[in-house]
Amino acid sequence: MKFLEYTNLDRLNVFMGHLNLGERTIKGCLEAYSCKHAGTDKRLSLSLENEMLDYLGKSSDTDSSSPVDLLLSRSSRKALIYLVLTLYQMYPDYDFSAVKAHQFFSEESWDTFTQIFNNYMFEASKEWTARNEDGSLLEAIYEALDEVVKLAECEIYVYNPNPNADPFLEEGAIWSFCFLFYNRKLKRVAGFRFCCISNLASDAFLADTPPYGEDEDIFADMDM
Repeated sequence: MKFLEYTNLDRLNVFMGHLNLGERTIKGCLEAYSCKHAGTDKRLSLSLENEMLDYLGKSSDTDSSSPVDLLLSRSSRKALIYLVLTLYQMYPDYDFSAVKAHQFFSEESWDTFTQIFNNYMFEASKEWTARNEDGSLLEAIYEALDEVVKLAECEIYVYNPNPNADPFLEEGAIWSFCFLFYNRKLKRVAGFRFCCISNLASDAFLADTPPYGEDEDIFADMDM
């Protein structure tokens, strides 16, 4: 996967990278990639393909608890591989499994994305409007994404992993979303992850952490 640089994405990332809203901080990042193998992508793609085929071979057609539809056709498996490779690019230190990932991807519409964005990014949108005079934050994101992946031709996915294995959650996280916009024709994927962090939780964590050297002072006063 090759990272693609776009000025409009950079502008949005500067705004959303660490948006302090008082008790909460919004962190958002937009990244774009071409689906062109680079580095270890080819080896990883083959490994993911074999993993999915092995999973299909062991799955029962009558087992309704095994959602294998996304894995049945080669084009669907290829799409999933690109999505997983994008996640690897976004979080290179996290080990994503294609078999597990396919259970947590769900295809959505732009309307669904808009509804979620408006509900959770309301305060961020107000802040954007206060700082800018060229439209809403959602409009800016639409235009930036459309420049990269042509949204009318995109498949939109949301990644919802198990909370216990969510690479997007941080200390004090209140909520987190990760959307992936995939254009098969252009062979490009854009990822948009955004989350909300409680500043109160972060402050409490820092308050519970003794200043450097304080532990030594405590033990120095003890009669060992």
